[in-house]
Amino acid sequence: MKKIVTLVVAALATVMSFGQEQAEENTKTLSFAYDAGAEVVSAYIWRGQYNGGLSFQPTLDLGWDSEHTSFRFGAWGSVGASDWKFQKEGTYFIPELDIYGTFNLWGVTLGFTHYYYFGGSNFFSWDKVANWDEDKLESNTSTTEITVGYDFSVLDLCGLYFTWNTMVAGNDFAYTEEEEIDKRAYSSYLEIGYDYTWEKPGLTLGGAIGMVPWASDYYGTDKFAVTNLTLKLNKAWDLDVCELDLYAQGTINPTGIDKGNAYIAGTGDEKIGEQRLNGCIGLGVWF
Repeated sequence: MKKIVTLVVAALATVMSFGQEQAEENTKTLSFAYDAGAEVVSAYIWRGQYNGGLSFQPTLDLGWDSEHTSFRFGAWGSVGASDWKFQKEGTYFIPELDIYGTFNLWGVTLGFTHYYYFGGSNFFSWDKVANWDEDKLESNTSTTEITVGYDFSVLDLCGLYFTWNTMVAGNDFAYTEEEEIDKRAYSSYLEIGYDYTWEKPGLTLGGAIGMVPWASDYYGTDKFAVTNLTLKLNKAWDLDVCELDLYAQGTINPTGIDKGNAYIAGTGDEKIGEQRLNGCIGLGVWF
């Protein structure tokens, strides 16, 4: 019995010593970190959907990083070339502001994103219905989602990653058979992707498939659907004061695709969420 107790104590001491060493190592590597930059994109493509034309999209986030852990809190915005008229009736293109936070541990990511579209009456709302005010041309236009994901590249295994996103607050609803708003849809989106990088030329080729697991008015489907097939080629230049990124992206939304919606001629407003073949080029500057 005495030998067993001695072995247990020795094992606990070893574990505690190792844990202390790891904590000290993490403390040494823990440091303030930030990302700041902006992109100009020829079209705003989001999860297989066309969300706007030529746009300016700045980003700023702050946090702390260690070797295998990071925490970030930041903001992302998008302003389209026609957003100056967002308060006029019949115009969809409106400035967007997203507030987000992420926690990453050994490739596992937990996060949230709050989407807000300017012109709405509330920056944050639990209300699942838009509730348009025709006199003021405004509504509750915010939504909030939570995210869970994993990135295998953190462990130097491969470039595979996946993310699951679910709306939990704001303008997100489901219809009954009588076309009446019934309940919150908890609209969700699953994306599985793979990125491969050639280090010497600084090229990254990425592919992704995105799926909506159940009915969602937010993504325009009443059942499971594959809504996003994307290929993206990115070229990076690491300069002394910043990094430049140039990319080209092609996207297909195969849900209900036909000759009428593959390409939609006319104004940008008519393409919102409807056009099935989309593409864009973008140029980013990061500090």
